[in-house]
Amino acid sequence: MRKYGKWALAIALIGLVGMTLVSLFQRQIATAMLAWIVDARVGRDGTETLPDGLHVALCGTGSPLPDPTRAGPCSVVIAGKHLFVVDIGEGGARTIVGMGLPIGRIEGLFLTHFHSDHIDGLGPLMLQSWIASSATSPLPVHGPVGVEAVVAGFDAAYATDSRYRTAHHGAGVAPPSGAGAVAIPFAMPKPDAPEVVFAHDGLRVTAFCVDHGPVRPAVGYRFDYKGRAVVFSGDTGPSASLVAAAKGADLLVHEALQPQLVGLLTAALERNHRYNLAQVTRDIRNYHTTPEQAADAAKAAGVKRLVLNHIVPPLPLRFAYPAFLGDSARHFAGPITVGEDGMLFSLPAGTTTIAQSRLE
Repeated sequence: MRKYGKWALAIALIGLVGMTLVSLFQRQIATAMLAWIVDARVGRDGTETLPDGLHVALCGTGSPLPDPTRAGPCSVVIAGKHLFVVDIGEGGARTIVGMGLPIGRIEGLFLTHFHSDHIDGLGPLMLQSWIASSATSPLPVHGPVGVEAVVAGFDAAYATDSRYRTAHHGAGVAPPSGAGAVAIPFAMPKPDAPEVVFAHDGLRVTAFCVDHGPVRPAVGYRFDYKGRAVVFSGDTGPSASLVAAAKGADLLVHEALQPQLVGLLTAALERNHRYNLAQVTRDIRNYHTTPEQAADAAKAAGVKRLVLNHIVPPLPLRFAYPAFLGDSARHFAGPITVGEDGMLFSLPAGTTTIAQSRLE
């Protein structure tokens, strides 16, 4: 016992000395650690090792409800060497950078509709993509007619800031001609007639209408590249047009709201006399899709994999995922994933595989 007591005393003394040294040299140790982290993360390009094909990076899987683990709706599509963004909720641009995706290489943004939570990250995206690449032309923003007003508003709000950036960093870093965004509107597709709204270098983007009434216009997008296809629902209730547009796609990224869990939120708000917000949580159930309904759409379209995003309500623990998914596995036999910020889905050209990983 004495032997063990001596060892315990020695370990305690070593620990005490170590803690003292850390306390005395905390600034130097922290500086060295931060230098190592900076070297490891700054300037990295998470796309460098990706094979040719389609890739989807989830840069925002949340909703307007507070969720510290999820940014607002945001997805990055990588087609070969080309990068595009679908919707840009609050925090989306920050997540893109945090995932090591080259924000300066983003060639355009596609908006599904103009709800605030799908556009309120546009300002940071305009700014960061401009400065990161010293862009000489504004960021293209594609969307249904009406996108012009959204872009004009952000351009006006950021005009003064843009002048500050050029004055401070110089035109070489912040060329005045590259500030802001430019709207590229398209006519709302007919319910039974999706429209190709972008085509370049083997990539084809098709817009199709969805049912998010009373919100109009509202569309989803299908991206086709070298035999692989990814579909984004945008915000929608069950929509036959979505099923038709998603036929045979590899991956369906679909919004989802679990009414039973939202009901818990409604009841808590009412108990706390937050009647206005309680009414909002009742209203949102009628223009979104349950996980089971999203699974029905995936089955009807014959897609290979379903990824749920725009998660409502927030899920603070993965332990809660089965409660969120409900009976969706009975509706669709393929893999169903609850989307998380940082997830990457890779669809290499010339294969049928869908690989999942993380970029953090």
